[in-house]
Amino acid sequence: MSQAKSMSKNHLLLYGDDGYDSHVVRYLLAIKNVEYGHSYLKSERPEDLIQLNPYGTLPTLIHGQFTFYELTVIFEYLEERYVQPKLLPYSAQQRAQVRQLAWRIQKDWLGLARHILRHPDSFDAKQFDTVKKELSDSLVTLSPLFAHQPYFLSDSLGWCDVLLAPMLWQLKEHQLKLPNVLVKPLLAYQQRLFTEPAFVASLVY
Repeated sequence: MSQAKSMSKNHLLLYGDDGYDSHVVRYLLAIKNVEYGHSYLKSERPEDLIQLNPYGTLPTLIHGQFTFYELTVIFEYLEERYVQPKLLPYSAQQRAQVRQLAWRIQKDWLGLARHILRHPDSFDAKQFDTVKKELSDSLVTLSPLFAHQPYFLSDSLGWCDVLLAPMLWQLKEHQLKLPNVLVKPLLAYQQRLFTEPAFVASLVY
């Protein structure tokens, strides 16, 4: 019997890898303090995963009879299903603003970061250096945004932080070098997040 089929209806199972998107979901689950099973995959895709997710993409989250396999959909489900701690504000206007900021993070910073995290060998050295410089320059420019509040434009942990922390961690692991003098607020921000218990827990897979 497959791992997914043998689960109880209230049990969560995460199919994931060591990539950015799976890290985000592990971080979400740790923040929400949700117990779950984890099936770590490298290049293989077991038959039961293909039956549940026709794209075979990771992460894939199984909860009883339901399957979720797109990052924002997984977030929205966990945010509504496990209401504390909340990662979106209470008012509709503020929630929309956070979602828009999250979209911009995914489009701008993550759009560049994914090239570094996923395809470092697909660039020639010049292209790779160009992408790294563009991302580094963008982070330097926006570093002051992290200077005045403990989290990203907020006094409490939110969806934008959940997207940013794994990205910054994995870029650090890929040795993206930032000019320390110019990004002190960003470095202080990432150090706060990296030492929080939920983030530390998300590093285990």
